[in-house]
Amino acid sequence: MSNYIGNLAKNVFDFSLTAVGTICISPLLVYIAYRIKKEDPGPIFFAHERIGKNGKPFPCYKFRSMVTNSQEMLQQYLTENPAAKEEWEREFKLKNDPRVTPIGKVLRRTSLDELPQIFNVLRGEMSLVGPRPVIQEELDKYYGETAKLYCTVKPGITGLWQVSGRSDTTYDERVAMDESYINNRSFLGDIVILWKTIGVVALKKGAY
Repeated sequence: MSNYIGNLAKNVFDFSLTAVGTICISPLLVYIAYRIKKEDPGPIFFAHERIGKNGKPFPCYKFRSMVTNSQEMLQQYLTENPAAKEEWEREFKLKNDPRVTPIGKVLRRTSLDELPQIFNVLRGEMSLVGPRPVIQEELDKYYGETAKLYCTVKPGITGLWQVSGRSDTTYDERVAMDESYINNRSFLGDIVILWKTIGVVALKKGAY
């Protein structure tokens, strides 16, 4: 029963805070959408499949920070740059990604590209705080037995990883942080992580 009440309280907290926050930042959302459209005509949002609670896939939303032909450009770039290919296979991202637009670089450095995940929270697919939203390939390759634990909760917009180094951490450290969060999660812990996130975003730590 305590688990049920805790999950219910977390869901109510997530939805209430996100609904109010969405209204407050709506002018910023409109402005970012305008800049994206002006700089590189195409979709404003980008949805990439992530794994949610109970192993259910869902479209994880972000502001589009790359050119529209990003997949074709990526394949060509990785073919021509073996070091970049190794980095991509290891991290599933590139520190100096040639596909990122000028406004996209700003969005990534400030983590504003992740703002549309508030809609995932409102849809009940994500929480404000939780483990990182990952793809199935990451779960299969890196998480091992921890994958079962990962699927017991909703991924979060922010979490222990985001306030502990982000992209400056190793993948093993990221998995360990997700496991630690899930095993020790609490309402007070979520509040602390949300507070710390403000400082991390302001200082742009580990973001690229």
